[in-house]
Amino acid sequence: MTTDFQQGRIALGARLRELRTEAGLTVRQLAARCGWPYSKISKLENGKQTVTADDLGTWARETGHPEAGEELKARLRGLETSQRSWRRQLAAGHRPVQEALAVEYQRSAVLRAWEAAMIVGVLQTAEYARHIFTAYTELHQSVRDIDEAVRARMKRQETLYTRGKQYHIVMGEAALHALVCPPQVLAGQLDRLMGMAAGLDTVSLGIVPFGARLGLPPANGFWIYDQRLVIVEDWHAELWLDDAENVTLYTRVWETLKKSAVYGRQAQRLIARARASLDLA
Repeated sequence: MTTDFQQGRIALGARLRELRTEAGLTVRQLAARCGWPYSKISKLENGKQTVTADDLGTWARETGHPEAGEELKARLRGLETSQRSWRRQLAAGHRPVQEALAVEYQRSAVLRAWEAAMIVGVLQTAEYARHIFTAYTELHQSVRDIDEAVRARMKRQETLYTRGKQYHIVMGEAALHALVCPPQVLAGQLDRLMGMAAGLDTVSLGIVPFGARLGLPPANGFWIYDQRLVIVEDWHAELWLDDAENVTLYTRVWETLKKSAVYGRQAQRLIARARASLDLA
């Protein structure tokens, strides 16, 4: 099964091939003009490799179609808008990513989140966030700006106290037990969640218990910003989806998962049970 990103890359490759054949060039001839291995031409034309903006400019020029450069770059921007690889996003570290997300939090009135096995960032304590950023920094071998990233995440949490905003957050019970940090840090995190479940008028916190009847299998975490944008996290990239069809789909997924959640005192009991199970010795 191909993704929308892959389909877009294949379509862009077909357009590149069209320009080459219109110029009457073979793969090897164009490779020689561009100064590339001929295998690169084949990979780009078949959607096996993501082209860069500089590559597109070279391709347009060497096929005799310099006017096509902007069209090709616009196609590339469309791909990168929907799929933002962590490799590219984290080139300057985690702090810029957190600051970019802060813009979406600030401009949104109603935010919905699903997370199966981790406390959502907007409810994390600083120490819990530190361990999350450390783990992802090591995974992606990215710039180690953990202190700056934590400060940016804590700054974003100020929106929890903004009058008129509504946060509707649903998490799996596994998030309460996942030892992605030392038990003492998780205990502090659960104490904070207990306060959120007890009542903050901008936050509705639901927990899907172990053993709850589910309408759908839990999958990747995601946020819905108003009804205009969905951001989905995967290991290799974030998906930024702003078309109505996908926003409607993820809203339907969220509503289905929400039906299995418990709130208020029931949610507090699950949090208290998770905290009591920690070995704090």
